[in-house]
Amino acid sequence: MNFKELLAVFKVFISKPRYMLPTYRATIETLKICDELYQKEHHKNGKENAFRHALWNYLICRECFRISQSVEAARIWSDQFTGLHEKLSPNQKLAKAMDLHNNRFGQAIFQGTNLSSKAVITLLQEKMKSARKVSETKEIAKTKNNLVYIED
Repeated sequence: MNFKELLAVFKVFISKPRYMLPTYRATIETLKICDELYQKEHHKNGKENAFRHALWNYLICRECFRISQSVEAARIWSDQFTGLHEKLSPNQKLAKAMDLHNNRFGQAIFQGTNLSSKAVITLLQEKMKSARKVSETKEIAKTKNNLVYIED
């Protein structure tokens, strides 16, 4: 990251410093789970990547909810933080749109639940079975209740 990018991350965390540790814990848990389940496949643009983004956002929401006690505040934080991640990442336009969709998918799952990590993993693995492959960003907008991916 360059200085400008580090400053952007700093500004986000300074606005909600109490979310820093829960976000870090959620990130580490997500990477550990995905590495165990999918090795390096979750770093590509397939279904495993869709799983990772949804799981990451669910876990950020869950961890931050424990502090805020507000589903909406936790969701907004997750969206803000992971949206910044996408803004700073070197992904192509379609990959960014895919990641943002899958981020929001994970946030939406959190809206009415407090699942254990094991239960959300099972749910997302089930959702992977019906994930939709997309080739244009406009296809993503039409996909509400599914994970999306670019390549197998």
